[in-house]
Amino acid sequence: MIELEGVPELIDPVMVAAFEGWNDAGDAASTAVAHLDREWKGEVFAALDAEDYYDFQVNRPTVWMDAGVRKITWPTTRLSVVRVGGDKPRDLVLVRGIEPSMRWRSFCNELLGFAHELGVELVVILGALLGDTPHTRPVPISGTTSDPDLARRMDLEETKYEGPTGIVGVLQEACTHAGVPAVSLWAAVPHYVSQPPNPKATLALLNRLEDLIDVRIPLGELPEDARAWQVGVDQLAAEDSEVAEYVQTLEEARDTAELPEASGEAIAREFERYLRRRDGGPSPEDRTRPPMPPKPGNRDDEDSSDD
Repeated sequence: MIELEGVPELIDPVMVAAFEGWNDAGDAASTAVAHLDREWKGEVFAALDAEDYYDFQVNRPTVWMDAGVRKITWPTTRLSVVRVGGDKPRDLVLVRGIEPSMRWRSFCNELLGFAHELGVELVVILGALLGDTPHTRPVPISGTTSDPDLARRMDLEETKYEGPTGIVGVLQEACTHAGVPAVSLWAAVPHYVSQPPNPKATLALLNRLEDLIDVRIPLGELPEDARAWQVGVDQLAAEDSEVAEYVQTLEEARDTAELPEASGEAIAREFERYLRRRDGGPSPEDRTRPPMPPKPGNRDDEDSSDD
């Protein structure tokens, strides 16, 4: 059992997690959580023991200098808490790390231990995958859950996937078996432009997360970065006739598939988001953090050590 002495009582806490690696095409998901952490000035309050879960020949530590002293940063998964202010404040527990190399069940159980101790009401796991989608169209975002009731209440798909899975799928199933409501949000990244970063996919994930948990997320420069990214890919595609033709084929297939729906629901969701931003969600300066708990006793100084 994980005991966190001095942890403040959290308000309607939601855990938002993303992991670098197989489930993070274009680094879109991990960048989304990093954006939340940066905008709301999160401070790490816990980190998992790197030696328990990572193969350092696969995910190598990095050496850096601190006032002339060499330090080592170990690959791991870290947790922070931020408070979203406003009329209905709530707390987010942000989990950002690397897909573990081993002991996945223990890894998930440790994260669920934190979720239990912090009173987390919902776990949202962000992921990104490569797909046959054109970069010129809105990024497809799918929301899935293993809970039929949750699927109905939150307008999500009940997952039917069968096949190889990553830590996102394993953690979602661990949450289900533990009785913790869990949702996965997936962004589809064009496979022909898969290299990171992909700010357009990151922005789409954050917009869907905003709708799901009903908070106003400060976007900073992401919309501008997303537009610049698309312009850059447009220019690259225009220089290669085969790529341009392939993109056109993807556009036609996408438009044909979406034509019958006319996506009235998507339009309504976008209008609600516009109203939320216009009518007064608090700015990042108006948001405050709850007092940070001390690190658990057996986790001190895990993040760095003298070389």
